[in-house]
Amino acid sequence: TWQYHDFHLNTFRHTHADMARTSAVMSEFGRFYEQQYAVALFNSVRYEIEGGGNTQTQLLHRKDPLKNKSIFSGGLFQYLEESKKWRSRFLYVGDSYNISLYESKAVRVINCAGYRALTSMEEYLGLLNNSLSDTKAKAASAPFLKCPSQFPLILWHPYARHHYFCVMTEKEQKKWHAIFQDCVRHSNNGLSEECKVATPAFTDALRLYRQAKGHYGTWDMMCGNQAQILANLVMETLHPELKNLIVPRLKGKLQQRQRDWMLISDAVYRQVLSQTKTQHEALAQVCEVERPRLDSALRTDMDQIVTSKEHVSGKIRAFVLPRVEQLVRSKVQPYIHSILEALMEPTSRGFSEVRDILFRELVEVSKNTMNDSSSEKVGEHMDKISMLAFHPVKMQSCYEKMEALNLEGLQQRCDVSSPSVFIQRAQILMRQQMDNAVHTFEQLVHQSLDGHSGEDFCKTIQRCQDRVLKKYDYDSSTVRKKFFREALLQIIIPYMLKQLSPSCSPELPKYKELIFEDFSRFILVENIFEEVVLQSVSKDIMMAVKEAVVQRRHNLYRDSMVLTNSDPNLHLLGEDTIDWAGQIRGVKGERQGGEVANRKRRQIVSMIQLDGMPLLYESCQEVPGVDGIPEENEGQTEQDLETEKPVNPIQHVPIEKEPGSPDSISEIRDLINPVLEVIEKDGSQQTNGMLPLEEGDEVKLITTVTEFVPRESPIKVDEELDTAQIKQSSEEERCVSAIESAIQQIEIAIQEDPIENLSEGAIDSDGEFAQTSTNSSPFHHDDSGFQSPANENVEEVEPQPITDEVVDTDQVMLTLVEGVKSSIDLDAKAPCDASEKKSEVEIES
Repeated sequence: TWQYHDFHLNTFRHTHADMARTSAVMSEFGRFYEQQYAVALFNSVRYEIEGGGNTQTQLLHRKDPLKNKSIFSGGLFQYLEESKKWRSRFLYVGDSYNISLYESKAVRVINCAGYRALTSMEEYLGLLNNSLSDTKAKAASAPFLKCPSQFPLILWHPYARHHYFCVMTEKEQKKWHAIFQDCVRHSNNGLSEECKVATPAFTDALRLYRQAKGHYGTWDMMCGNQAQILANLVMETLHPELKNLIVPRLKGKLQQRQRDWMLISDAVYRQVLSQTKTQHEALAQVCEVERPRLDSALRTDMDQIVTSKEHVSGKIRAFVLPRVEQLVRSKVQPYIHSILEALMEPTSRGFSEVRDILFRELVEVSKNTMNDSSSEKVGEHMDKISMLAFHPVKMQSCYEKMEALNLEGLQQRCDVSSPSVFIQRAQILMRQQMDNAVHTFEQLVHQSLDGHSGEDFCKTIQRCQDRVLKKYDYDSSTVRKKFFREALLQIIIPYMLKQLSPSCSPELPKYKELIFEDFSRFILVENIFEEVVLQSVSKDIMMAVKEAVVQRRHNLYRDSMVLTNSDPNLHLLGEDTIDWAGQIRGVKGERQGGEVANRKRRQIVSMIQLDGMPLLYESCQEVPGVDGIPEENEGQTEQDLETEKPVNPIQHVPIEKEPGSPDSISEIRDLINPVLEVIEKDGSQQTNGMLPLEEGDEVKLITTVTEFVPRESPIKVDEELDTAQIKQSSEEERCVSAIESAIQQIEIAIQEDPIENLSEGAIDSDGEFAQTSTNSSPFHHDDSGFQSPANENVEEVEPQPITDEVVDTDQVMLTLVEGVKSSIDLDAKAPCDASEKKSEVEIES
């Protein structure tokens, strides 16, 4: 052990010494950033003064679509590396797409930037073996953990800590995987475009820094915020060097070395992230302080600066253009059409799938309003589709179409690291177009609510549907063409710069003499060189896209086309989200004396409903500890366990223990290792220690409970046993009758409206996974968990507490049989349902 600790101490000493490289990287990056900040400010002010027209869209946009919304919350199992155990955990995904993981009284937030969501141990093993490629390593057939089910969910990161989860059914796995993928997709979406100066300055500085190191082309680790991107930039060179230094010195089996290396990598990454965050904030503050002076100089001398830049651009263009044209003719033009076709096929299929889903949902609304077109009923249907674009499960089929993008052969030639950059960008555009279409439909319907009823209103709904679909076709064509042009530039320009830089870069410094010193901060010859290359190839890219439009490939419209059914006044309707649920609550509130109901944050994705009979709770169940390691609550008293009730992470309300909660694992262990309890009464008949068992039963552990009661006659005992049996039989009959009645009601409801009931049949079960205190709730979130459309107003009914019988632990004696391995957990002290208690066998005297 001492040798192990000394080794890690030396490792972190090396790591601490290498952290000086973080400061070196940030210092060099800071030089690029300060240069590009002045250039970005010049471009922003020039655009503001000269103006520029954007493409007029047909669909409306809304600023904050996820206001008062949450994506998902529910329970699943997490593997704890500290204790090597699987434990049930409550997860909450809010509007920030960060995963809040509640562990007892603490909360841990997982930012999914740079992660990959995996669903198979084989795929994870492949990535794991690649990360630990040393001479001693062999292909591992099994990881260092064993998943208790065949439905794992793993969040993998090349540098940071991995997170392991699992569920019990394939349906749960698909839903959680779609949600995790959406969190990763949103976190990898790049920096905010609202920052017109800081964002382009950062991206250009990062690109120029990597080009100076010989890295051209796209970078799949440009994920998260600025600090995370810079941490990935440092780890890009630091991580391989640390691996070569540390991995050969790791001891033990391959699985143990994998685990040790991941812990070391995570510790280094967190330290680098902390440093990049601090130093980037200081760098950004310096530039912001300098901004007013630069802005004043720009507005004073804008005409002279523009004239000087155009003069230098003409000189550089005359020098570069012949080489650029030769490169374009020989090595770029022959590949433009093949690259464009590879992009168009999956992208257009994805947008077509978005249209199909939108059409089906709008038709469903139209059907539902035929019989009842009241404002309240229409509001209920509109509330269901208002968040359609942010429903990861419903949008999954659209996203999967884009996963088919294949740039094989072009990646090596054009230095494209991975197609994931284009896949995720197209998926984000699909979500935006779906949300724009739904929002436009909401505004049109809301405008038509007054003064219409019955059949007239149904026709109005259908007209709104047709208008929205036409507008979607036009906007989706415009968005796709812009995406194709940007993707082609991202693929081709880095390749051309890599080919031209060796011959052109040494000649660029002489053009700096043509720039006045006062303007030298706003005009950089490196940027002008890239602009000349971009302009030279943009014409060929535009022609390739126009040819696809003329050939009517993939339903692309011409840019000059104007819809005859366009609505110039449509954009006056508004950008805010319509609160359909709030309007419904307002109507109901007046009936209830003006009470404001349902203040919970609405959840977009519903919980799992298994096929067959609907379950009251999630199918997740507590998994026994691995290798006999005690549970977290083992060693606590019964009073501590009772007082440590789960607390809802959103509303800070204690949640009553539900029957069959996954937190009670003793019942599951009894199913795996049956336990037989024997109650011996005073004066009972002595036996020779043999107990009658059913065929195939095996006694693993015997617990004897001794109770002192007055001696009774055999007749009285028989009467009591008969009474108990009759009572138990009647209880079972009532339970069976209740279940049969529930099944009949559900079948009747499904026959009446199978589609609606299928989507509304899910039942809240998130609360039973919450284990947090009032101090650990997410900020500005007040959702108590799942609220499906079927019970979105469930707060109007007072919840009835569930009382559970508690085992009297004072009368429990533990007897261990020598030679029998047992798993002991004090969770058995927790309240449990009577239907899941251990069977008791009474011996007559």
